Amino acid sequence: MNPLRRLLDRLHPHFGKDGKLEKIYPLYEGFDTFLYTPGEVTQGPSHVRDGMDLKRMMVTVVVALIPCIFMAMYNTGYQANFAIESGFGTASDNWRTPIVESLGGFDSASLWSNLLHGALYFLPVFLVTNIVGGLWEVVFAVVRKHEVNEGFLVTGMLFPLTLPPTIPLWQVALGISFGVVIGKEVFGGTGKNFLNPALTARAFLYFAYAPAMTGDSIWTAVKFVDGYSGATALGALAAADVQTGMSAIIDGLQITWSQAFLGQTQGSMGETSTLACLLGAAFLIVTGVGSWRIMAGVLIGALGLSAFFCYGVPSDTNAMFQMPPHWHLAVGGLAFGLVFMATDPVSAAMTETGKWVYGILIGAMTILIRVVNPAFPEGIMLAILFGNVFAPLIDYFVVRANIKRRLARNGS
Repeated sequence: MNPLRRLLDRLHPHFGKDGKLEKIYPLYEGFDTFLYTPGEVTQGPSHVRDGMDLKRMMVTVVVALIPCIFMAMYNTGYQANFAIESGFGTASDNWRTPIVESLGGFDSASLWSNLLHGALYFLPVFLVTNIVGGLWEVVFAVVRKHEVNEGFLVTGMLFPLTLPPTIPLWQVALGISFGVVIGKEVFGGTGKNFLNPALTARAFLYFAYAPAMTGDSIWTAVKFVDGYSGATALGALAAADVQTGMSAIIDGLQITWSQAFLGQTQGSMGETSTLACLLGAAFLIVTGVGSWRIMAGVLIGALGLSAFFCYGVPSDTNAMFQMPPHWHLAVGGLAFGLVFMATDPVSAAMTETGKWVYGILIGAMTILIRVVNPAFPEGIMLAILFGNVFAPLIDYFVVRANIKRRLARNGS
């Protein structure tokens, strides 16, 4: 037995029943089970046996997020370094600037410089999210006298990836507090929430502090000069006129589809790279953690409706109608949302047929919000929350339909 295991075993009586630190036992238990497999196992034949428990599921999702985390740091640094080198901006006057300057400078051609510069923006957001969100988890576990589970592990990773690099840290703390407390804990905690906590947190910030979540200047971590715009591709097209159309992205922002697919564009830190999201999707599908039916449903709904708008009903007043389906997949957070958010096993549909309906609903709603209402150029967040609300109803009708078919087959 290793020394850390022996130390935890010696501390256990102090946190156990009648121990001096009994009230904060969930904190000890959460740390213990995070490092080691729980000592208690399910007994009795009435329980379904499965090799996948909550911890393994959460860790699997975190592993699938590694490509997006890498791109979050790389692209944040690249966008800032490129803007500085091109004369579009100057280094922000904060504690990060001397660190980057002392360790190589603002070089967009340097992988190390881009990763370092981006990490100095991503890691503080990540740390604040997990410290504040983890604190709320412990508080509710202590009050309810139950263990701290691993449900927050994924929320604490997803939420920072949905944020712009320039967001104030106090807003990060406030947003994750809302997501954990109002989006999950008031309904009973992990497994009982009907809304995705990370998206609930982002939606709160989106509507409560819109200037920090939308606009042309929040996506790149520099001080802009010479009137340079750091608009996202969706934002640029939503603001363009019909005559300009897709050239607002291709010529105005100098973005090709391949750049958008790889993730070298403006946007939330971890949502820009469709390639990174697809790598995560492949891992989740192979391990059986992510539902391929939901992912495929979102794709069918999004690509189908966007093709209908683009090729079937062109608009004379709305440039968003001109965006082809493959561009919708490469820009914004559609790929990130369909892989990591829509597939949340707690808030998504549970039945196999319901997963198809749920996914198609989210995909269609995303395009409907993006195209028909360009005031909200990114629709995946609202679409998934909309799908979360309807998931129980979808499952209800699927189950009722199955019962009706069985009764008809076995009746009389």
